Amino acid sequence: MERSLVLVKPDAMERGLAGAIIARLQGEGLKLIALKMLHIDKVLAERHYAIHKGKFFFDDLLAYITSTPVVAAAFEGEDAIARIRKVMGATDPAKAAPGTIRKDYGLDNMRNSTHASDSPENAAKEIALFFTKKEILS
Repeated sequence: MERSLVLVKPDAMERGLAGAIIARLQGEGLKLIALKMLHIDKVLAERHYAIHKGKFFFDDLLAYITSTPVVAAAFEGEDAIARIRKVMGATDPAKAAPGTIRKDYGLDNMRNSTHASDSPENAAKEIALFFTKKEILS
């Protein structure tokens, strides 16, 4: 059984889309195993996006993800990572397939409404950043 972190990003939160996004993922047969709303601080943002440190957009990314509360969720299911990423669509909403979350709700490459883990290794790290073992109800 594979797990993935999903974040409902600030642009989607500002437009009241958290419930719709979570519902679409659950509608794909993915099991919601953890859920919380939080305001990401700079320290957590830097740890979460450490892979992008040094890139030209890093500071903008930190400012964006810390700008409003987000919803963090963990999902579980067979091939969960690939299934979630397919439902979300391409990072750039302009390139995302019709009917995907990012095509329907994303605004641009950064404000694309969602984040999801891209590998089992990153999923384990990301889920541990946002949830304690006690908060995961598998």
